[in-house]
Amino acid sequence: MSGRLSGRGVVVTGVGSGLGRALATEFAAEGAKVLGCDVNDEAGAETMKDIGAYRHTDVSREAEVEALVVDAVERFGRLDVMVNNAAIQVEEQLTETTEEQLDRVLAVNLKGPFFGCKYAVRAMLDSGSGSIVNIASIAAILGNFDGVLAAYGAAKGGVMALTKTIAVRYGRDGIRCNSVCPGDILTPMVEAYFAAAEDPAALRAQAEKEYPLGRLAQPQEIARTALFLASDDACFVTGHDLVADGGLLAVAY
Repeated sequence: MSGRLSGRGVVVTGVGSGLGRALATEFAAEGAKVLGCDVNDEAGAETMKDIGAYRHTDVSREAEVEALVVDAVERFGRLDVMVNNAAIQVEEQLTETTEEQLDRVLAVNLKGPFFGCKYAVRAMLDSGSGSIVNIASIAAILGNFDGVLAAYGAAKGGVMALTKTIAVRYGRDGIRCNSVCPGDILTPMVEAYFAAAEDPAALRAQAEKEYPLGRLAQPQEIARTALFLASDDACFVTGHDLVADGGLLAVAY
């Protein structure tokens, strides 16, 4: 690794598995001082063992996110990078989605990044610079063909709007804010989506066939995309939704 984040203080949410685990690992490998959080303490602590620090945080609770950022500043002296990754998914048709399901998805997938950005910006204003990376999704750009990600896509669309608002408002304060919009990633969340189908193997095969690269993404590939946005390599990139989808959006049907 090249040490692109050497010595920088980084917070990554949702490090217990999948993309969050890959993000924490890749950022630490680039020299970052990483504070990871999750609600699954056993899995989160296992991820951060030997690569950084761990803190229990429910990102849907504002006070816990504020405490997370305060902890990072106290540990590292400043917050250089905030990666809002923690998310959940409900596989349900719009017409069958309950209010409770919608509230939970919005609480984690939209309120979580909102709180993360709010307190990251406060910390970064104090230090005069910083980079925020929000994990969005192509589900915010494309309609899900079988209609079971209505709540998820709506929340991720909000994340993309939030990203642009922060980029415009705080760019002159030295704060960049971008989002990554992945396609399907081989994570437990996506595996659960496939598992909910009547024929999981057929759904996965169909998904892989739709990608011009002929496969789904590995978590490390998306983590490295986020790493680019967090680093000085992207110093003139802000307010951007970086699509990492194996060419899916380029397909004309």
